[in-house]
Amino acid sequence: MTIPAAREAVLRQTADTLLTARRTASPISDLPVALHPATEAEAFAVQDVMAEAYRPVAGYKVGARSPEHEPFFAPMPAAWMGENGALFRGENHRLRGVEAEICFRIGTALPPRALPYTRDEVVAAIGSCHPAIEILESAYNDPTSVSRECMLADLQMHGGFVAGPAVPNWQTIDWSQEQVTLSADGAVRVENTGSNPGGSDLIRLLVYLANEGATRTGGLKHGDWITTGSWTGVTWTSHGTEVVANFSHAGRVSLQFASEKL
Repeated sequence: MTIPAAREAVLRQTADTLLTARRTASPISDLPVALHPATEAEAFAVQDVMAEAYRPVAGYKVGARSPEHEPFFAPMPAAWMGENGALFRGENHRLRGVEAEICFRIGTALPPRALPYTRDEVVAAIGSCHPAIEILESAYNDPTSVSRECMLADLQMHGGFVAGPAVPNWQTIDWSQEQVTLSADGAVRVENTGSNPGGSDLIRLLVYLANEGATRTGGLKHGDWITTGSWTGVTWTSHGTEVVANFSHAGRVSLQFASEKL
C-alpha cells in the first residue's frame, strides 16, 4: 500500500512523538488524534521510521492473532537485547512486562527475491532455535488503553529481548504439546500448553517474514533473531524481579530487573 507524501509527513511526526516519549522516559496518555495511524499499514510505516532511529536492528518479533490470521511484525533494536540472565536497568524499563516465547536465529541470509522462498528453504536457513523472554515497554502510560494501530506503531510494545541456550533437535518438538511456565521470583505466574495465539506452526511466521515481510526488512540477515509470539500473555513485574521461562523441551531462559536502588 502506497502512503501519500503528505500522510508520510504526518506519520513521521507520530514517530517523533513516540520516540521522544520513550527516550525521555516521559510516557504519554495517547497520541494527538491528528497523529493516529489510521490503518495497520500506517502503523507499520511509523515502526519503520522508529527502526531507523534505533538502528542497528538485530531481529524481528513476528506473530499472528490466530493460526488463520495474517502475521504482523516489528523490528527489535540490537541495543535492547541481553544475554541469558541479563540485568535490565534504567528509566526505560518502567512497565517491566514479560512474555515467554520461542525464537529462531537465522544462519543463512534470505535476501529479497522475486521467487518466494519455500518452507523448506526457510527451515534450511535457520541456524538455531531458543527459548526467549520478550520485555514489553511503551511510550504510553497504559498501552492497553490506546487503539490497536497506536499500539502497533509503538514497535508493538517491544522493549527488550533475551534468548536462552540453543535447543538440540528442535525440529522434533511438537509445539502443540509444548508446556511452558513463567515464574517471577520463584513463583509460577503462568502455566500453559501449546498456547501461542498464532498456532503451533511457528515456521509459517518465518516464511511470511522472509517473503511478504521482505519489503520492510530488506531481507533476513545472518544472525537475525526472530521471536514468534507469546505463549504466556503479558505478565507485569516489578523492580528487582527475577523472571524465568521454562519450556518442557525447549529449555530455560531468565532475566532480572534491577532494584530501585541501582
